Amino acid sequence: MTHPDRPRRNFYGRLKGKSLKKSQKTYLDEDLSDLSPGPVGWDENPSRDNLDLSALFEGKPVWLEVGFGGGEHLVHQASENRDIGIIGAEPYINGVAMLLGKIRRAGVENLAVHPGDVRDLFDVLPDQSISKAFLLYPDPWPKARHHRRRFVTQEHLVPLARVLKPGAEFRVATDIPDYVRQTLEEVPQAGFEWLAESPGDWRNPWTDWHSTRYEQKALREGRTPHYLTFRKI
Repeated sequence: MTHPDRPRRNFYGRLKGKSLKKSQKTYLDEDLSDLSPGPVGWDENPSRDNLDLSALFEGKPVWLEVGFGGGEHLVHQASENRDIGIIGAEPYINGVAMLLGKIRRAGVENLAVHPGDVRDLFDVLPDQSISKAFLLYPDPWPKARHHRRRFVTQEHLVPLARVLKPGAEFRVATDIPDYVRQTLEEVPQAGFEWLAESPGDWRNPWTDWHSTRYEQKALREGRTPHYLTFRKI
């Protein structure tokens, strides 16, 4: 269904990969709807009413992970920080299915999952409602003509800045040097300051870091991770 006010948004990433395992299909059927952050899609929320995060997480501070991949980091943060709520956004359904399996095994309950485009989620997040955000090993779109598809463009960063609280931390991890360049150019333009004071601040992972499958692949293939920390002004 279309809506006259719905913005035109092209989506270029993968939505589905290889066939899901039987157990993963079960996770999607049985668990996904219960983990919804609320009405995000345009069909279910055409007026774009804000989500009630206070009710969703019982007044806890809320974090956001954009593109959680297989969910390793998301589940780790939820498990180690039971006093916060965390929302993960990921359109790749195979990654969503992997996350749901990890949630079952870890027994965490302080998270929500949006299995779709984070731009739709930004529409319905209240202003200054997110205390911390993560962008970890995003799709690099390596060809120069595809750089506008990267997350670190104003199309994504401006609404991210709107939903982040002043002083909120925004973490970016990538192993692609040109992605680092674009991140350092674009993120400050959206109202952030880079917090690095020495090379160790971007060479060393955060103290609460949990490595992901994408980082392990980068290390195996000889690429160097970069850990960039920004603060919302």
